[in-house]
Amino acid sequence: MNLLLSGLAALGQHSMRDFMRKTNQADVVQERFLRSLLHHHQHTEVGRLFGLAEIRTIDQFRDRVPILPYSSYEPYVERMAKGETNILTPDPVIFFNLTSGSTGKRKLIPITKRSRQIVARANSIAIGFATAAARRRHIPLGKILYTSPTTLLGYTDSGIPYGPNSTSDLRLMGSLYRSVFAFPFEALQVADTTARHYLCLLFALRQPDVGMIAATFPVLALRLANYLEQYGEDLVNDLQRGTIAPWLKLEPHLRAKLERQWTAAPQRATELWQVLRTEGRLTPYRAFPRLAFMITARGGTSDFYFERYPEYFGDTPIFGGTYASAECVFGVHRDFGTDGVILAVENGFYEFVPEDQWEVAQPKTLLPGEVVPGQRYRILVTNYNGFYRYDIGDVVEVEGFYNQAPIFVFRYRRGGLLSSTTEKTTEYHAVKTMQILQQMFNLSLENFCITLAEDTIPAAYLVNIELAPGSSLTDPVTFLQQFDRTLKEVHTSYEVKRRDQVPPPRLRILAPGSFAQVRDRLIQRGATDTQLKFPNISEDRTLLAGLPIEQEVRLEQPAPVA
Repeated sequence: MNLLLSGLAALGQHSMRDFMRKTNQADVVQERFLRSLLHHHQHTEVGRLFGLAEIRTIDQFRDRVPILPYSSYEPYVERMAKGETNILTPDPVIFFNLTSGSTGKRKLIPITKRSRQIVARANSIAIGFATAAARRRHIPLGKILYTSPTTLLGYTDSGIPYGPNSTSDLRLMGSLYRSVFAFPFEALQVADTTARHYLCLLFALRQPDVGMIAATFPVLALRLANYLEQYGEDLVNDLQRGTIAPWLKLEPHLRAKLERQWTAAPQRATELWQVLRTEGRLTPYRAFPRLAFMITARGGTSDFYFERYPEYFGDTPIFGGTYASAECVFGVHRDFGTDGVILAVENGFYEFVPEDQWEVAQPKTLLPGEVVPGQRYRILVTNYNGFYRYDIGDVVEVEGFYNQAPIFVFRYRRGGLLSSTTEKTTEYHAVKTMQILQQMFNLSLENFCITLAEDTIPAAYLVNIELAPGSSLTDPVTFLQQFDRTLKEVHTSYEVKRRDQVPPPRLRILAPGSFAQVRDRLIQRGATDTQLKFPNISEDRTLLAGLPIEQEVRLEQPAPVA
């Protein structure tokens, strides 16, 4: 492990130990954070509106400050984007994170130097836990392969840059962090998606010590593997000859910079040609023999995509990093292979809304130490981005506690619901069901999305699937019957409504490449490449419109009992 990696690991270990100490007094740390934030923001426009200067206790804070969605803050954010100051935060805005809009309208989230430092602290804690987990398993660390772009989406009227959360992370990180990438940082400045992935892979293949592959979401790591497989021979040719493929769509100044940093590696090319001859393709775990672990989001819909990981990544362990959004870091992962995160006690002030309060306009909330393992909650955050008691809509399930700090798993985001009547099927229900079916039928799916039929009232569920290359479904009727049974077991409300309200589901086997078309549609609607959270359930009747259907299967509606 080189000195730079050693330095990052040492910083991470220090941050982790400090964090672990503070989890012993999570309630004290939380109250201290809130007091500091209220004092800092008391003279902002919204701070004066809420009377932050007069608040002395947590109970006063909960009594006087309402729980609000983004729409209530949007007028203030728009004024900030036009250059007004001291609105939500007294600190200058240096960037706006743009959310994906996967479950609603896209949002601008103000980023300040202070809020960015707090995010960096959480990232350092995650590095500490990851390096500790690697050391326990005697896994050596190595350089990282990560292909998210640094290209901006634009500037506000006042000249403040904006883009995805991953873009701000990369653009605002320090040079020490940039130095551990397995390629020149200029490769991430390439706008064209194919060219960027190709270049990152090309430089990484030359490195003997690539030890980590990172992706914002698990599906993006699978896409990286697909690029490696698709362009394997081209990549090895470039590696052997010391060239950069002329057909890549590259900005001329970036091509010039990258070509100056690129040289042939014939010995490494010979090793990879041998893999190609033996395996017939390049896969990450064969191309990078020192691959130590993966870093990508866990919880939510991740398990569905993890089913395909062994094919490309072998048994490489997976670390979740942080559970975060454009608005906030909520928790930090503590080990490989775990979905639960420890509450990031210094990144925000957090409240939890129990299920029996979800339909209440201003619900009663619980503090972190009051949550109950096994229960689900909506999570609220107050932080230095300028949002107070902000309801992002995420639903989490508490697993237990790490000292005084709760450990919880992201399950789904409210707003991403599917209902034929009132059953409220979530992505968690859908993914759990399809995960069981893949194992039951020894089946590999490229992707799936459950939508609603337009020709029945109430609407039937349409189970739209695309088979992975080389996979086949010999008995689609039994598959559909088992889908219906499994979803009933996973989701009690569906089972109840299926008795006499929700009609039988239908199965649609889509042609190869269908979900690549859906991905392109989502990007055309405004989702960025790295933010794309593919919807596994959708009430959008146009999302899959026009895709070729290879086979449609229906279950017979039982005859009514006389």
